[in-house]
Amino acid sequence: MIGADGAPAPRVRLYTRAGCHLCEVAEAVVAEVCAETGESYDTVDVDTDPELVRRFTDEVPVTFVDGRQHDFWRVDPVRLRAALDR
Repeated sequence: MIGADGAPAPRVRLYTRAGCHLCEVAEAVVAEVCAETGESYDTVDVDTDPELVRRFTDEVPVTFVDGRQHDFWRVDPVRLRAALDR
């Protein structure tokens, strides 16, 4: 996938919000798995966009892999590694 700036987009995107304990845990898992696999990830604060708040407010953290929703609330490292191996 290519980002808006022409650079490769991260394969993993994590939607979070400030002060969310589950988001902190999810980001730690995503960071560890991505470091192991050599993949990149980014995070987006849902509270910066009303549409994201509407879409995800009760499900954060939400993890996407290759543009598709993968998990919400918790990130299973085994499932994430398997998704990144595809």
